[in-house]
Parts: sequence; C-alpha cells; structure tokens
Amino acid sequence: MSDSTRDAEGSRSVKIALRNRLLTSRRSLTSNELAAAAAQVQRQTLSLVRREGAAVVAAYVPIGSEPGGPGLVEALAAQVRVLLPVLQPDGDLDWAAFSSLVAGPRGLLEPVGPRLGAAAITTADLVLVPGLAVDRSGVRMGRGGGSYDRALSRLPASGGPLVVALLHDGELVDTVPAEPHDRPVQAVITPGGGLTVFADRPV
Repeated sequence: MSDSTRDAEGSRSVKIALRNRLLTSRRSLTSNELAAAAAQVQRQTLSLVRREGAAVVAAYVPIGSEPGGPGLVEALAAQVRVLLPVLQPDGDLDWAAFSSLVAGPRGLLEPVGPRLGAAAITTADLVLVPGLAVDRSGVRMGRGGGSYDRALSRLPASGGPLVVALLHDGELVDTVPAEPHDRPVQAVITPGGGLTVFADRPV
C-alpha cells in the first residue's frame, strides 16, 4: 500500500469519526435548543441576504436537527427568489424554484416546480449549504454523499456568490480532514457566533 493510499484512508477514518461525533451531538439537542438555534440562524441569514443585496438565493430545506429549522425556506422566500436542490439518481443536484414541497429520497423535502438544471446554482447571488462541520480555512464536511461538492464545483473560483454553511455552535472547528473532491465554503453562520467569513471578501 502506498503512502498516499494510507494517508487517504487515514483521512477518511478521521472524517468518519468526526462525522459520527457531531451527529451524536446534534441528536442530543433538545427541542427548545433546536428552536432557539433555528431562530438565531434564520435572523442572521436574513440579515446577510439584505447586506448582500441578493435577489436569488440557492438554499436547502433543513430536516431534523439541521440548522435553520423548518421555517428557513419560507422566511427566505418572503424576501427573495429561492432555488432548492433536487437530488438526482446519480447523487448530483438539479434545482427548482421554491413553491410547495414534496417528500424526496433520503428523507429530503424537494420543490415541485420545473427543473432548472444543475447549472442553475450559478444564477444565485448567495448560496447556503448544509454541513456538519467547517474548519477555519473553509473546508466543509457534509454527510458523505458528495452532492454539494459537485454542485459547488460549478461556481467560479473567484467573483462568484458567497457560499455559506449553516452550522450549530461547536461545529466551526480547527481542522476538517480534506479530500481532493472537497469544495470549500467562504463563510459560516452559527447561532452564537453569527457570520464568520474566511474569504478575503467584505460583507
């Protein structure tokens, strides 16, 4: 086994352990804690939308203990046009404008409107993504499917929309093991810490 293969396997093992720890921590949050965190994340996200002057936001529907809570999308839609992901059989993401929602694969909620294509994310002025952790260089860890890494790879390397992960407190960490396919985010929002921007970009 080569050193690079061992390094890759070690990185994956560390990432799996970190993912499991964070999922366990999320499951321990009470309904009151989740509601309070959701309210804070929604408030800070809407404030960012206004400061960015965004007209179109690519977002997602939080499920379970995901930050932002079930009211996030409707709160956004009261201010801007919202694009939501539609999971494809190959794991890639299509997009549709928010209207009503239906049950999708893997317990997700998806919009029922016309599909706009995988490149629709490039029309957004602000991109909100889920995550389990982000480190201080912007490396994001999701649930392991790679769907958002593929979607984010379609954005320009510079001059594109601000990409922000929504997290719980304690999920902005010092280090997340990075793999070649990982796409970084430029900022995070946490309930207690508000907006933290990594990229050299004024907000």
